[in-house]
Amino acid sequence: MSRFLQGPESPVPAAASQLLDAASLQSLLPTCVNAVTATLNSPPLPASLQPDDAARTAPTLDASPLSPGTPSSNPQANLKADCVNKPFVQRCQDLVQIIQEFPAKELHAVFPWLVEMIFGSLDGSIIGWNLRCLQGRINPAEYNTVLDFLDPSSGSMMKLVYKLQVEEYRFDFPVSYLPGPVKISIQERVLPECPLYHNKIQFPPSGGLGLNLALNPFEYYIFYFALSLIVPQNFPLGHHFSTSDSAYFILVDRYLKCFLPIEGNVPPLPSSNLGGAIPSPAPRSSAVSFASYGVHHSSLLKRHVAHQPLVNADPAAQEIWRSETLLQVFVEMWLHHYSLEVYQQMQSPHTKESFQPTEEHVLVVRLLVKHLHGFANSLKPEQVSPSAHSHATSPLEEFKRIVIPRFLQQKLYVFLQHCFGHWPLDASFRAVLEMWLSYLQPWRYSPEKPLPSTESPNRAVTEKWVPFVQENLLMYTKLFQGYLNRALRTDLVSAKNALMVFRVAKVFAQPNLADIIQKGEQLFLEPEHIIPHRQHRVFLSPSLGGSFLSSWPPAITDASFKVKSHVYSLEGQDCQYKQMFGPEVRVLVLRLSQLIAQAKQTAKSISDHSSEAVANQSFFSWLGFGSPDLNGSYTGNDLDEVGHDTIRKTDEYLEKALEYLCQIFRLNTTQLTQLMASVSASQDKNGKKQLPDCMMSESGMVLTPLGRYQIINGLRRFEIEYQGDPELQPIRSYENAMLVRWLFRFSSAINERFAGKMQALCSRQDFLGSFCRYHLDSSFSTEKSRQSPVMCRNLTVAQKPRIRLRFLASYRTLLSLFLIFFIMSLFSVGPVTCTFCIFFGYLSYSVIMTLFMDKWKSHQH
Repeated sequence: MSRFLQGPESPVPAAASQLLDAASLQSLLPTCVNAVTATLNSPPLPASLQPDDAARTAPTLDASPLSPGTPSSNPQANLKADCVNKPFVQRCQDLVQIIQEFPAKELHAVFPWLVEMIFGSLDGSIIGWNLRCLQGRINPAEYNTVLDFLDPSSGSMMKLVYKLQVEEYRFDFPVSYLPGPVKISIQERVLPECPLYHNKIQFPPSGGLGLNLALNPFEYYIFYFALSLIVPQNFPLGHHFSTSDSAYFILVDRYLKCFLPIEGNVPPLPSSNLGGAIPSPAPRSSAVSFASYGVHHSSLLKRHVAHQPLVNADPAAQEIWRSETLLQVFVEMWLHHYSLEVYQQMQSPHTKESFQPTEEHVLVVRLLVKHLHGFANSLKPEQVSPSAHSHATSPLEEFKRIVIPRFLQQKLYVFLQHCFGHWPLDASFRAVLEMWLSYLQPWRYSPEKPLPSTESPNRAVTEKWVPFVQENLLMYTKLFQGYLNRALRTDLVSAKNALMVFRVAKVFAQPNLADIIQKGEQLFLEPEHIIPHRQHRVFLSPSLGGSFLSSWPPAITDASFKVKSHVYSLEGQDCQYKQMFGPEVRVLVLRLSQLIAQAKQTAKSISDHSSEAVANQSFFSWLGFGSPDLNGSYTGNDLDEVGHDTIRKTDEYLEKALEYLCQIFRLNTTQLTQLMASVSASQDKNGKKQLPDCMMSESGMVLTPLGRYQIINGLRRFEIEYQGDPELQPIRSYENAMLVRWLFRFSSAINERFAGKMQALCSRQDFLGSFCRYHLDSSFSTEKSRQSPVMCRNLTVAQKPRIRLRFLASYRTLLSLFLIFFIMSLFSVGPVTCTFCIFFGYLSYSVIMTLFMDKWKSHQH
């Protein structure tokens, strides 16, 4: 109160206040309280009259040196000045000193500004410390300083949080920055199902702007920490950042290990150093009545659980309120961007929700999934069964038992469905795939050591994991079908895509897993007449909501009932379930097997072509002269690196994937043999590919969808060749440009001068006419190649007989002539005699070819 009495608006001067007696103070106290209350409850100023950031967050004091004993000290003003004048490490050291020396009433104004300076602003305008780009190998000094300052156990920032938590300060967090479904429900006065938001919503007074959550210091800090992952940032150009090495990724791992420990308990609150015990979040009265959230909240049990306080009155339960808050914030901020209700109505996560996760975001979520598996699997054996629940059970052990089904399963399923349907068809999908496969294999993160006889990577899935598989059936079956549809549209000749198919097939081929999944499908398909309809309405809500310590429903012992509850809660009561081992999916698996076989054949052809090209490199190619082949060699695939190692890896991945698919779906050996034979039959006798699949239409031959697929994936192709005048084609790398131009001018001059005589000679029907036509008529001997189905435009102007001398500009021809002259000189044959021999040899060859072509034409007719 003394601070208010010393202010400029105090009704009594500061000096006079020291002379007032007790009666005078008692008479003035209601006046001061009313003034303060009126100030706090007054509507906010218009935007044009709002004070700046410093004035909004702290009293206006002069920036004096750090001295917590003097009332004129202003830590926020000093810190803002340090941001400009001091290096980063020195600023952090000053922060540590300020947090240790200043009381909570001075630090509470600094706290929101400091959180924003660390994690950046919610709109992305302030980058903050840029934890997502901070790498230890690039800047080790700042990296280590940040990790020490933000450490959850011993960091100064967490000490500040606990110091403010003692005083029960509240900080406003704007609802507009919450995930889409939560923001919309709050704006529509619908209570979100997650208890994280209950009793925290603050509605502005008349004339105010926006809704806010009133959060305690720990919640406010974790909200910013989680949201900093998904706020768009512009990373520096020219730098490659490894997500798993960033300061943010390491901090997420530390926070999970601290507040969700796999071994031991949550570290106790440092109450002895902070002047009192730190209270857990107390229930607060709601400022306005809310409607229930979601279509399943008609259940009385659901409404009862949803309105439980965050923690029990039991003091033992208060030890893990931080663990529950941390997990709820992480799941809400990272996964709850897509509405389950919209998904159930559309049967697809299409829609109005525009949030697109990044690869970095998915990698951090995978870290969360893996840690939660380890956390849940560390549950003591005697407390695994729900029947073992009692008041004597540790709250942390109870939390482990329900952490995945209650907090993670629903939101992760909808998040994965959206990624499977909207992620680009490229290699970056590997991050989503590995996150999904990590969730499907909780046994990989079990602390139990396998027996020496079962240490092989393909050890069987034990009976212990049957309940998990059955209660997560859609994670296995529905998402597997989603991946099948993706794999059928990808280029499997690419090593990265082949690796993804191999990874999925290998996981599902683990011994016993396919049988467990099939048994779960059989339980779902059992008749429902034995299950009372009323119980369906109780247990088919998407999640039980509320605090994990809320009243528990009776244990569900019927396995069929558990599977049905899981499927209906995520897909809706009227869902059309498609069996993973049903005929429709089996057809897709056979199609994928055929594509794998085709991709293997394509990779082999590419490898053979590459080897043949290397082996056939002649002496001319070694000298740098290219092949005279004018046709391109389009492979049509997206190989990551052209090389034998990449093709070998691709072949190995596809071979093992095909083997695993046969194991999972028990494909008939005869079927597989016929499949491979049909793929091999698509090759010509010479090993060349056939033309793409075409069909006849009114405008001629057109490509079918299969033909387009074959071209895109490099399975078949058309020959690409130059169709114009051979004399006018672009100058090749194996030709001398000057000679090409000079010979073209020389031959053009001859053709223009003797055009009439050459036409007369070619018109003769005797041997001389045939001989002239062989040399002067370009259409006399041409080998037609495979043509595209597109109708070629016929040249309306007939080619006249002419001399073509461009072949003399080829380096290969010139080198051949040089070698002939050189070899003949070794036998003492002069240039003139050698030229005569070459001319006589060519004359003999052309006579033979003329006779042969005449005979071939007569045979054709």
